[in-house]
Amino acid sequence: MADEEKNQAKEQDVTSNGKVDRPSRQFYIPSQIIDEFGEKGRDHLSKPFSGQFLLAMTAGSFMTFGAVFSVLLAVGVETKGIYHLLSGLGFAAGYAMVFVSGAVLFTEINVLLPSYLFNKANLMKKSIYRFWYATYIGNIIGAFLVAVLIQISGSLAPEFYSELSMYLDHKMKFLDHGVKGWFQVLVSGILANWLIGMAAFLTTAARDFTGKVLGTILPVVLFVAGNFQHSAANMGYFSMGILASDQYTWYEYVFLNLIPASIGNLIGGGILVSLLFSYAYKEDIQTSLGQGKRKKKKANQ
Repeated sequence: MADEEKNQAKEQDVTSNGKVDRPSRQFYIPSQIIDEFGEKGRDHLSKPFSGQFLLAMTAGSFMTFGAVFSVLLAVGVETKGIYHLLSGLGFAAGYAMVFVSGAVLFTEINVLLPSYLFNKANLMKKSIYRFWYATYIGNIIGAFLVAVLIQISGSLAPEFYSELSMYLDHKMKFLDHGVKGWFQVLVSGILANWLIGMAAFLTTAARDFTGKVLGTILPVVLFVAGNFQHSAANMGYFSMGILASDQYTWYEYVFLNLIPASIGNLIGGGILVSLLFSYAYKEDIQTSLGQGKRKKKKANQ
C-alpha cells in the first residue's frame, strides 16, 4: 500500500510533457532583478517632472525619519553590538518606506538609471541627467523640511540631541584628515552605496512584503554599523544637525561630506552593482530594455 502511494505521488509530480513539476520560486534570479531595475528606471523617467520631484522630496523626508529613529533607538545603549544593530534597524525603517512606496532616492537611482542606460543603445537624453539632479535636490529639500517640522513640534527629548551630537561627530570625523579625509569619504561612499545597491537588489528579488523588509534591513544595518558615508542618509542627520547644533557649518556638511560621499555613491551603485551585474548577466537579460537577447543553446548542449 505504501509503495502504491509513493508511485502515485511521483506520477503527480510529472507534468503532461514529461518534465518534473517543481514549485515556482518565491524570488527573482539576478538577471530578472537587473531587468526589473531597468524597468523601474524607465518608469521613473516616464513620470512628469512634478511627480518626480514630489517623490524625491518624499524619499528625502523618509531619510530624516530614518535618521531620527536610528538615534532614538540607540539612546542610552552602551553595548556596541546592540547599539549598531538598533541604529541600523531604525534607519532601515526609512529605506523600507522608500523602497515600498516607490519614492525616488538619489542613491537608489544610482542603481536603477545605470541599469536602464547599460541595456539601452544610444540613450543620452538630457532628461535623464535633469532627473538625476532634481532627485538630489528634492531629497535635500524633503529631508530639511521634515527636520524643520520635527524641531517645531518640540517632540524630542534632550537626550536625543546629545546622542545626535555623537552621531554627527562620528560622521564628520574625516574633517581631521584634511584632503586625505575628503577622499576617505569618497571611498566610504562607494562602500555605502554598494551595500544600498544590494539592499535594492534583495528587495527587488523578494516577491512579498516580509521579504522586501528583510532584504532592506540586512545591508542597511551593515552600512550604519560600518559608518560608511551614504549621502541620502547623511541628508537626514545633517538636516537635524543644522537646526539643532552649531558644531558644524552647512558648508562643512555639504562640501566636506555630502559631495565626496555622493561621488562615491554614484560609483558604488552604478559600477559595483548595476554595471557589474548587467555585464555578468547580459546574455540573460531579455526584455525590450536590452540590446542582447538570450542566445539559443546548441542542440548538443
